[in-house]
Amino acid sequence: MDLLDRWWPAISTALALALMVPASAHAILWKRDPRAAIAWVGLIWLTPVLGATLYIFFGVNRIQRRALKLDRRRQHVDMHHCVAECPADELSRVLSDPCRHLARLARLGDTTLGRPLLHGNTVTPLVDGEEAYPAMLDAIARSERSVMLAMYIFRLDRAGTQFVDALAAAAKRGTAVRVLLDDVGRGRWPSPVRAMRRAGVTVARFLPALVPWRGAFLHLRNHRKILVVDGRVGFTGGMNIEASHYARRKEMPIQHDVHFRIDGPVVNHLQVAAAEDWLFTTGETLEGDAWFPHIDPHGTTIARGIPVDPARDFEKLKWTMMGAVATATRRVRIATPYFLPDAALIAALNVAAMRGVAVDVLIPSVTDNPLVTWAMTAMLWQVLVGGCRVYRSPAPFDHTKLMIVDGAWTLLGSSNWDPRSLRLNFEYNVECYDPALAGRLESLVEKRIARAAPVTLEDVDGRSLPIRLRDGIARLASPYL
Repeated sequence: MDLLDRWWPAISTALALALMVPASAHAILWKRDPRAAIAWVGLIWLTPVLGATLYIFFGVNRIQRRALKLDRRRQHVDMHHCVAECPADELSRVLSDPCRHLARLARLGDTTLGRPLLHGNTVTPLVDGEEAYPAMLDAIARSERSVMLAMYIFRLDRAGTQFVDALAAAAKRGTAVRVLLDDVGRGRWPSPVRAMRRAGVTVARFLPALVPWRGAFLHLRNHRKILVVDGRVGFTGGMNIEASHYARRKEMPIQHDVHFRIDGPVVNHLQVAAAEDWLFTTGETLEGDAWFPHIDPHGTTIARGIPVDPARDFEKLKWTMMGAVATATRRVRIATPYFLPDAALIAALNVAAMRGVAVDVLIPSVTDNPLVTWAMTAMLWQVLVGGCRVYRSPAPFDHTKLMIVDGAWTLLGSSNWDPRSLRLNFEYNVECYDPALAGRLESLVEKRIARAAPVTLEDVDGRSLPIRLRDGIARLASPYL
């Protein structure tokens, strides 16, 4: 005992150093923000053992590591099916004055996204379930060779039952049907997976290993909403499959949203993303003309798919959004249900507003998550002080996700302006160069802004201290909301 007492200080110091030195080295090497690295190193050395333990559990980015591990298992679908990329003269024709400067944004995408702009597309907005669901169900009913559906939330309610019936009918008449549902977003009871399997539909669950020791999978979710029929007709946007998007109570849906039908070569981009997710989940390769037919030009929209992958496509969507804000010369319109941008996006929006660009942000007054509502309110001052204008739309909850720049460029899809969409989830978006489409969507946003309540600095600063503290605490959790 005397020997142990004599050597215990040296042993405990050595053990503490064995924990603290690697933890400090990891923080120095891997923390992107120097302030975060300094804070963690300080905590590690000022509170020996405890600080290192806290860093191991809360400072190490296990989500990113898990994403990289998953990416090594993913196989990538060859994109040779695509038609030739959009020629420069076609882009110049579509982006006539005063939109010609947006060609710089196209070059950014050429450099960072790894897939070409495709011309000859038609993008049709479908507002709420009353327009979107009948169009999607009709496309499934007309399918002849294949149906690929990838969905985050799928409730077996009034809407979901219609889709199960349509998919089952397609499978019975010989159409190859594949359905991929995220294992967190899918409805738990009654189970759409069980209902589809009983109906003869081939269905799979994305990352189903949700057990306590695999908690990272709570983040790496497939938030994409993609439907491709016969490899030629595509649907994507922000709309899940649930009856809340149908009109109720005086013809008003519980949720507003905008989905899109897409015809033309860019449907190939949607199919590639869905096929890669299916291959990763099931090991089955979707190939051949049934899934990837030749697609002739079908309109005037120039478009490109932008997948978001926590490992392979990390931050590419964020670069696109920042590039769009930086390229804007007149106006930026943003509609999003969750507005929690990081410091870089906030700076980009404020700089744009300061140089005279009209920056309008439309968010809902009430969301489906009170914590998100509180966190959004806590950070609004950061864009208001720069001259951005913020509006809160009245009920019902507006789930619309749109970004429109200078009346000619549109970003549509599943991503929100929050860390979960930009860093933690699998998402899918489409950038479109088309003044007519942008004008139509801008009109929709303007109508909603006209009914919304403007948010001012006085409103934000006028909250009581308890409310401000509540909102501020919620904002601390914004990277995971």
